[in-house]
Amino acid sequence: MKKMKVGIIFGGQSGEHEVSLMSSTSVIKVMDKTKYDIIPIGITKEGNWKLFLGDVSKIQDGSWQEEAIPALLSPDPNYKCIITLKDGKESRYYLDVVFPVLHGPRGEDGTVQSLFEMMNIPYVSCGVTSSALCMDKVFAKQILEQNGLPVVNYKVFYKRELAVRMPEIISEIEEHLGYPCFVKPSNLGSSVGISKALDQKDLKSALLLATKYDTKVLIEKFIDAREIECSVLGNDEPRASLPGEIIPSRDFYDYKAKYLDGDKSKLLLPAPVSRKDIGRIQDYAIRAFKTLDCSGMARVDFLMSKVSGNIYINELNTIPGFTNISMYPKMWEVSGLSYKDLIDELIKFAFERLQQKNELKLT
Repeated sequence: MKKMKVGIIFGGQSGEHEVSLMSSTSVIKVMDKTKYDIIPIGITKEGNWKLFLGDVSKIQDGSWQEEAIPALLSPDPNYKCIITLKDGKESRYYLDVVFPVLHGPRGEDGTVQSLFEMMNIPYVSCGVTSSALCMDKVFAKQILEQNGLPVVNYKVFYKRELAVRMPEIISEIEEHLGYPCFVKPSNLGSSVGISKALDQKDLKSALLLATKYDTKVLIEKFIDAREIECSVLGNDEPRASLPGEIIPSRDFYDYKAKYLDGDKSKLLLPAPVSRKDIGRIQDYAIRAFKTLDCSGMARVDFLMSKVSGNIYINELNTIPGFTNISMYPKMWEVSGLSYKDLIDELIKFAFERLQQKNELKLT
């Protein structure tokens, strides 16, 4: 049987570059080598695309660039391919499908997805519009809220506003949200740039930190809550995994708790919640997935109030982490779908979505 040629895109220019290196290393190691020819394609922090055919372990530690070859994705009359250039000579590596294992802006936000759309090549993850909407926490919350899905109270401010009226903004946040509150860059993931503000001094520092990563800042009311996640998989008829719960090693599940504290954060799989709450979480996850026009995959993050039991949608991640400690594949494993089979499913849905698009009449 002819093996499928899969381009694994990793790295990227966002603050989550190192997370992508960890995720892509895990994906490559797990993929069935009897089914797939794996073609790793790295994007440096400077935005350069490079083909890497060396030891997979060099991706995770960042040393892959030392032996990578400059490359360019390009359409071919009959195929989609990666063109590499070395010593003035050109080589072509043909691709059947692309799996972008990229996190954050310029990878998870629809930019790379638009390139694959123009090349008419199947790719894993959501389409351009849904990728962009889910990357922007503010737009996602507004759409979910307008469609009757629960989100916590929030405020939105822009970097230019903060520069000229910081005192008034702080007063407005104190009046409507109070302390503590969470401050987040609107367009970023992996909890990069997120702070929990306990007082006015914290709030000012948190707002300034968030503007280092984005021009739009989201401030959310604090909820004394359990952190619940649920994986969604599919296109027209998505299905939801059993939910999982995170007990963070720190005050909240920030970047260090996710990736640097080892096994200090606890992952409860499945989450110890009632059967009724499992149904509510899965229903909300699928409804959010459809509302934001997702396809392929997404991880839906929830906050479950310890006081009222109310469930709130926190955000959707269209390319969730795939490291060896990441919740998306782990929740599917506890639901009966192995990591290896999950990758097969994701690739299948990539082809399904492209076929549906190509059946539409373009005028």
